[in-house]
Amino acid sequence: MPDPAAGLPAARRRVTVVAPVFNEQDVIAEFYARTKAVLETLRERYAPRILFVVDRSTDDTLAILRDIAARDPEVQVLALSSRFGHQLSLLAGIDHAADADAIVMMDSDLQHPPELIPELLAQFERGNDVVFTVRRDSAEIGRMRRLLGNGFYRVMGWLASIPVQRNTADFRLISGRVARTVREQIHERGIFLRGILSWVGFNQVAVAYTPGHRAAGRSKYSLSRMMALATAGILSFSTKPLRMGIFVGLGFALLGFAYGAVTVVSYFTDPQTPRGYATIVTLLLLFSGVQLVFMGILGAYVGAIYDEVKGRPHYIVDEAINIGAVARKD
Repeated sequence: MPDPAAGLPAARRRVTVVAPVFNEQDVIAEFYARTKAVLETLRERYAPRILFVVDRSTDDTLAILRDIAARDPEVQVLALSSRFGHQLSLLAGIDHAADADAIVMMDSDLQHPPELIPELLAQFERGNDVVFTVRRDSAEIGRMRRLLGNGFYRVMGWLASIPVQRNTADFRLISGRVARTVREQIHERGIFLRGILSWVGFNQVAVAYTPGHRAAGRSKYSLSRMMALATAGILSFSTKPLRMGIFVGLGFALLGFAYGAVTVVSYFTDPQTPRGYATIVTLLLLFSGVQLVFMGILGAYVGAIYDEVKGRPHYIVDEAINIGAVARKD
């Protein structure tokens, strides 16, 4: 199918909306309609596309998107062969939007309002390469999810070697050169895009937004997936947990020496001091517990290294609609 943006005047730049999708049959048509309406208002300055990355859904999402793409050549669909996850779906979208001057990444459940796209592009036109969004808290965000999110950002802020803005998500715009940097120079498997896009630098600016109401369905980020994402972020950008083992071990060693000295003095000065097993068992459990915790931390880093050295592809494409072949530079 011919490229709808071919032969554009130099003044018009290409913008691609990358939307990862997983089991969103009840909302995907509304997301498309709202996003398309917003992009139509930008047509004088931009050649728009919408790239849906389907993360191996089990409902009729892909069939609906096939029908939409058949009617609209500016809609592209990338169906992955398995469920690779939200982060790698976004990465697949970045890889396959290789000719875009700007890429807007957003979820397809309408909690990321498409109406904010013009503001993101306005910031891009002012020379910003990364325009990230900061969520205002609303009743749509449950108390437990809010507590977990705040806890994650506090931990990341303390551990990470990069600044991590609180209440950010993967709803953001990146310029073509940032996308090219990610495609050509970022090769890690356990990818944490929020951290990566902060780490690459360039001109960055924040835009505040209020999340929209989820039109249908439920969040696909279970507690286990949220924990996996948090772990990936910590492993990718911090070695502090490993270094903590040195100081914790040193601290307990000093406590052990001090307790040993107290025990020796007590033995010679107070023969009636009770000799029981409670203290020994307590110290043994305490030291063993600390050792196991840090062995677990070490195991997490070794596991991350193992995933990297296997060198498997980030994702596998099952079907591409209205998209040319793109090879990731690994």
